[in-house]
Amino acid sequence: MKIYHNTRCGKSRDSYNLLKERGLDFETIEYLKTPLNKEELTDLLKKLNMPAKDLIRKGEADYKNNFKGKELSEEEWIDAMVQYPKLIERPIVVKGDKAVVGRPIDKVIALLDE
Repeated sequence: MKIYHNTRCGKSRDSYNLLKERGLDFETIEYLKTPLNKEELTDLLKKLNMPAKDLIRKGEADYKNNFKGKELSEEEWIDAMVQYPKLIERPIVVKGDKAVVGRPIDKVIALLDE
């Protein structure tokens, strides 16, 4: 298991704490300190079963300043998230070949209970 985590985010901390409380063995990836490369992000999107544009945090300054109102291809959105990791929605919890964005935390609970 893995969690793509931002320690400054309350929702991310909630999912992290849930994994800890359940006594699970998992890898923590602070993706702002260790950004994902294009291959890792592409693989993660497959596990999430979602298009890249749905993983974008549209409230971020990087989005508003660089991408708001633009239509980008799947590859261009992935490149944007590689260049600006703050654009990636969080937290993301991975279990095997499946992943969920932990908003709401019920999605993480459902993944863990599978």
